[in-house]
Amino acid sequence: MNYSYSFCKKILAISLGCCFVCAVPTYGEKVETGCVTQFTSSQCVDSVAKVIPELAKADVVYLGETHDSEKDHQNQLEIIKALYQRRRKIAIALEMFQRPYQEIINQYLSGKLTETELVKQTEYEERWGFPWKLYAPILRYAKNNKIPVLALNTPSEISRKVSRNGLESLTPEERKQIPPFSEIRTDNQAYKKLITDIFNQHQTSNPGNSKAVDRFFLTQVLWDETMAETIAKYIQINPQHQIITLAGQGHIIYGYGIPSRVQRRLPEKNPIQKTLLLSEPDNNPFPEQAIADIILK
Repeated sequence: MNYSYSFCKKILAISLGCCFVCAVPTYGEKVETGCVTQFTSSQCVDSVAKVIPELAKADVVYLGETHDSEKDHQNQLEIIKALYQRRRKIAIALEMFQRPYQEIINQYLSGKLTETELVKQTEYEERWGFPWKLYAPILRYAKNNKIPVLALNTPSEISRKVSRNGLESLTPEERKQIPPFSEIRTDNQAYKKLITDIFNQHQTSNPGNSKAVDRFFLTQVLWDETMAETIAKYIQINPQHQIITLAGQGHIIYGYGIPSRVQRRLPEKNPIQKTLLLSEPDNNPFPEQAIADIILK
């Protein structure tokens, strides 16, 4: 269960005002082939230990998850521990927390809030909703080792408003919470095709509605740009830190989502970025490109 289940769960719920249960959690008909055969441009590995030396060289590491996969989150924590032992100066960047709640996370990390208070005051259950137990060990490890944690994502209220009425509907105060409009780039046509295909798979009425597709894609890109901006700003202030980003596979594959947008913001630094998918995708829509640097099979 990979990209489009999580994508459907979150983005469709915001864009269409309801939550779908996706019967087909893929981005195309599943092809029964091995990782090495299907993903020829990516490195397929069968253990976390094999990827650590390569990940340790990167300035930004992306760990593409399936949000409800316990195994994915266990592997994330294993990778974080291994990279921390090698570099010490790391930060963990999380899609599942929204940017206005950064100070709440900081208070938890400094011991001023309990874990229960963290969940409540960040409105985690309402704004993300996947079982807290999947992410809790990662937050506990960060707290115990004084590792910074970054809240990456766009506030739900803004995502919802943009998905219904566009960027222009935002108030001046709301605009301060996202990147400038000029930096919200929707010009990647291959990315748009990928997202359009996902949308049409799960849109039961009026499929192919161009206005709805555009809103759907804009919401996805808004998340990407907001998360990329947060990462890039942290790197500019803390150039010695390695950023370990935990996000859904859909924000990482082919570099279309977060990675390319971090790179665009840091042309002079040109950070080394590595993408790892924590489970093998069901399909490869663009086989001529690397869907990720590494796939954990």
